[in-house]
Amino acid sequence: MEIKQIKTNKKDFLDLLLLADEQEDMIDKYLERGDLFALYDEDLKSICVVTNEGEGTYELQSLATYEQFQGKGYGKKLVSYVADYYKEKGSTMLVGTGDVPWILRFYESCGFVRAYHLENFFIEQYDHPIYDEGIQLEDKVFLTMELRAK
Repeated sequence: MEIKQIKTNKKDFLDLLLLADEQEDMIDKYLERGDLFALYDEDLKSICVVTNEGEGTYELQSLATYEQFQGKGYGKKLVSYVADYYKEKGSTMLVGTGDVPWILRFYESCGFVRAYHLENFFIEQYDHPIYDEGIQLEDKVFLTMELRAK
């Protein structure tokens, strides 16, 4: 297993990015200003983007794993890697996601805790309704993780 930081041609990963954020113009808002990480286990399995939000806060964006590889620990491995990578640079990792129980449980199992939410984010910011497992996303839930240097 290998994790690489991708510095060029980030749009080459658009198919996987769209699994996490299905509206391309929303991805465009952070892709080029963020760091893209790709996890390979023989071939590409997972990706994420991390943006610097200032004052020691980094935001995990668009964590995605190809569907056939979900549940095998790739996403959790990638979250652990980026948390370690940024702990020398910042104090907090933030992630915003839909208010869907399985997603929230995943991030909590990675060490995140719920912090706050933005009401109607997905309704107001996207040009079409967004669904996950039959649940229409409305509010965006933010979770945080304290980063600690070893």
